[in-house]
Amino acid sequence: MTHHEKTPTETIDVSAVEQQASKSAIQLSTESRGKNRRSAIESREELPKARRVVVKVGSSSLTSIENSIDENALRSIVDALGRIKAQGVEVVFVSSGAITAGLQPLGLSKRPKDLATKQAAASVGQGLLISRYTEHFARYDVTVGQVLVTAEDLMRHSQYKNAHRQIERLLDLGILPIVNENDAVATHEIKFGDNDRIAALVAHLIKADALLLLSDVDALYTRPPKDGGERIPTVTDPIADLEGVEIGTVGRAGVGSGGMVTKVQAARIAAASGIPALVTSAANIESALAGDDVGTWFATTGGRRNVRLLWLAHLADIKGTLTLDDGAVEAIRGRRSLLAAGVTAVEGTFSAGDPVSMVDANGTEVGHGLVNYGSDEIPGMLGKRTYELGEEFGEDYARELVHVDNLVNLRPRSARTKLT
Repeated sequence: MTHHEKTPTETIDVSAVEQQASKSAIQLSTESRGKNRRSAIESREELPKARRVVVKVGSSSLTSIENSIDENALRSIVDALGRIKAQGVEVVFVSSGAITAGLQPLGLSKRPKDLATKQAAASVGQGLLISRYTEHFARYDVTVGQVLVTAEDLMRHSQYKNAHRQIERLLDLGILPIVNENDAVATHEIKFGDNDRIAALVAHLIKADALLLLSDVDALYTRPPKDGGERIPTVTDPIADLEGVEIGTVGRAGVGSGGMVTKVQAARIAAASGIPALVTSAANIESALAGDDVGTWFATTGGRRNVRLLWLAHLADIKGTLTLDDGAVEAIRGRRSLLAAGVTAVEGTFSAGDPVSMVDANGTEVGHGLVNYGSDEIPGMLGKRTYELGEEFGEDYARELVHVDNLVNLRPRSARTKLT
């Protein structure tokens, strides 16, 4: 190059550079993870490659009424998670057991039925559990952070964003978040299985590579093993693969969880949102994380979806039912809005904006949606075209009953899947 030649110049968008520089590592990591509609982990053998996992352990694997906290079980779980954390894996631990852990210190011999006593037990148990976790994880130089949430926290947009920021920030700082349902301040009756659903929602929230659901049962079986049931190693289609399967609904006596049914529901929630799930026992945690052939693997069945639609499909408190004609069923399955002309009946009491179930003429559920009108308004709208509604009731009624953006299609559970 001679001294007369000019060096080529490159135009730099200063504002774009500043905007990128202002983003935290959390935002950049989250945006990058969000570009993948499904987890890169496609089989249990690939679990050791996972860089971000959510591990949920049930009450029956951590606690007992007689001894409060099972120290040996807790130590084994911490050892397994501490080792993969030391290898650079980001771990979010969803821990049940707060209520049960608080029973023995309160002198209670069985799980209480009233809400106030459950809350009292939870407030004692939460402190005991987090104290033990802090002590045991310290052996691996791991600092833990407690995150108390409810299902509602993950379903409302403002709380959802706060929970997301909190967990991502903890991970960014190298902290291991320990998530539990906030039983101590629950305003509704505490239901078994909420931590399974919370684990699935947290996995979706942080775009985890995999979800592990650990209890005192080593896998999903075709029927109880004592009755000759066989292990189901892999579920690729929850409808076809679980046909005829007897799924238990009750956990170990006295400790209580939702049993296997809530594990299956949580695994299906995760799989439908692009995250594979493994259901096995807490005793198998080392083998599971090593990718060994244990438990039941739920392969992904869909891509990551909006959390509101995830909630609508699996968690919403359904307030009523709309019965659809065949044309309307085809319309919503084809991702079109539901119009009043395709609705033949309405049941329940609900307001505009409430979640409703949509069923076909045989009563088979085909979808959930957020309805634009109350149950007192819809009967007079049935069977009428949109323009007719506008002419008869005014322009505010010249729109769909359920907009396609507020609608999710459902695949029914096999009629021959049994809950025992």
